[in-house]
Amino acid sequence: MSAMQKIYLLAVVAPLIGAIVAGFGGRVVGRAGAHTVTIFGVLVSTVCAFVILGDVLKGNNFDGTIYTWAVIGGLKLEVGFLIDTLTATMMVVVTFVSLMVHIYTVGYMADDPGYQRFFSYISLFTFSMLMLVMSNNFLQLFFGWEAVGLVSYLLIGFWFKRPTAIYANLKAFLVNRVGDFGFVLGIGLVFAYFGTLHYAEVFQAAPGVAAKTIELVPGSPWLLMTVICICLFIGAMGKSAQFPLHVWLPDSMEGPTPISALIHAATMVTAGIFMVARMSPLFELSDAALSFVIIIGAITAFFMGLLGIVQNDIKRVVAYSTLSQLGYMTVALGASAYSVAIFHLMTHAFFKALLFLAAGSVIIGMHHEQDIRKMGGLWKKMPVTWITALVGSLALVGTPFFSGFYSKDSIILAAEAAARSGQTGATIAYWAVLAGVLVTAFYSFRMFFLVFHGKPRWEHGNDAHAHGHHGDEDEDHGEPHESPSVVTVPLVLLAIPSVIIGFVTIDALLFSGFFTGPIVVDAARHPAMKDLAEHFHGATAMALHGLTTAPFWLVVLGTGLAAFLYLKRPDLPAALARRFGALYRLLDNKYYLDRINDVVFAGGARLLGTVLWKGGDVRLIDGFAVNGSARVVGWVASASRLLQSGYIYHYAFGMIIGLLVMVTLFVTFSH
Repeated sequence: MSAMQKIYLLAVVAPLIGAIVAGFGGRVVGRAGAHTVTIFGVLVSTVCAFVILGDVLKGNNFDGTIYTWAVIGGLKLEVGFLIDTLTATMMVVVTFVSLMVHIYTVGYMADDPGYQRFFSYISLFTFSMLMLVMSNNFLQLFFGWEAVGLVSYLLIGFWFKRPTAIYANLKAFLVNRVGDFGFVLGIGLVFAYFGTLHYAEVFQAAPGVAAKTIELVPGSPWLLMTVICICLFIGAMGKSAQFPLHVWLPDSMEGPTPISALIHAATMVTAGIFMVARMSPLFELSDAALSFVIIIGAITAFFMGLLGIVQNDIKRVVAYSTLSQLGYMTVALGASAYSVAIFHLMTHAFFKALLFLAAGSVIIGMHHEQDIRKMGGLWKKMPVTWITALVGSLALVGTPFFSGFYSKDSIILAAEAAARSGQTGATIAYWAVLAGVLVTAFYSFRMFFLVFHGKPRWEHGNDAHAHGHHGDEDEDHGEPHESPSVVTVPLVLLAIPSVIIGFVTIDALLFSGFFTGPIVVDAARHPAMKDLAEHFHGATAMALHGLTTAPFWLVVLGTGLAAFLYLKRPDLPAALARRFGALYRLLDNKYYLDRINDVVFAGGARLLGTVLWKGGDVRLIDGFAVNGSARVVGWVASASRLLQSGYIYHYAFGMIIGLLVMVTLFVTFSH
């Protein structure tokens, strides 16, 4: 094993060791030991990730098997690593954000009785995510895929004494199983038709089966590649919370804030985006699959953003923002701008983790209050949180020169290019992501102004435990206060890349061939990246030109509208909600999708279960098969008992009659 292979292994194993020590030895090592060993493990992994990125930039890629688990006929079940620019980029994002979250957790979870368990879970999550992004085969991809889902389930329901948390983690688990069913079907089709689960072998053979069709319904042929890609993307819809499998993500805010930042902003929900980018050699062979992807992304980007407008829980506003931004990434994937999707994934990881952690800092400062209607004027009390939240908000809405601007505008331009090329669904997607800019700016600064500006509303009786953080009584019911440095330092460290990372890396990531090997694009049929390259004249020129474009003015309009409604005329939002009551109720009830799921799917499942129980189990199996057979035996026994008199002459008479019948039959049939 070479030195670099040992570093690959160390990057994965270090967080796993930390998770095992904190999980199984938490009582022995104590609180300090648990956070020390897990933070050190993730720090080692982060250093390894940057070393690996540096090595990859020198042109040193790796695709090999680390361990062969089993060989079944021609199928090899292996643990292997694929190290290239796409993997290295994801590794840096995952480990750096995870490290910031680990440090932040020391302050946020300081009083929680499950302290060691929490550190074990988040370190185990880091291991699972690294196994997913570093995999070189579908089996290991599926292992990492399910492992991050399992840890997500454990973390969403971390406060397991709260019924809402248990409901949320079961909801997340079940909705992800729906997506994973499609994912497993896609992997099964890959193995059935390619005979291998190794990425490189599948990608090499893919063009040869591009024209192959299968009949899901007799007489209706489908391209095999379309079916495979759509099945794989259904898995991504669950994991990356795309409509209609998005319903689990807002409820997952029941978990502690650090995992909202780690799992539901920066890493786990981007697993689906990463997977589709990794599978670009397959998706490029199916225009139908790409159109399906871009339409789903457009619906998610716009309609989920609208829901953020009516949310009053600070974490749920950021959660719907995450849904919307994941929709943007999916639109980029559908436009064949895979590298733009990964670019937005990276920039979004920093500023969205920053916003979640800033929300957590506000919750700490407000003594665990999460309702933004009970805040206001916090900028004087929490200056570090205020300025970092402003940076995150400016990056999120796509302000020129901030990181979010470069990636978000690139997605809008890619959608426009796809629309010009005549791609089905691309025109809808372009207008959806453009309108989404206005919506994003409005709900982002609505939250920012309600929390940090205007008149303080916490002075009028702060219900300190309305949204209890972890159930412990907080004796401090005084004024809001700035969070400790263990919380604010990660905010500052995340704010820095939220400002500069887009400016620094756009040219390298999008236009210098950085992703040329891992990501395959048919430029003749899908010209989005080619169009972007032709119009790109440097990061500074792009930002200056951005000041004159429609997205920037939509940002200005959305921000101004939020300032007018929530600073100048705070009485208007309630009046508008009454005036447009039907629309407000539609948004407040999240398009009634939860209700539909509860009534149609959950209710349908319960109804089916009741029918199978009462009709199948009670009546058919117990009533007819078991009890019925017992009754038949009883009836036969009762009838037989009438013949069992106990008198010998009765039995002799019966024998004579029987013998007479047999002789009669013999004589009759012999003639």
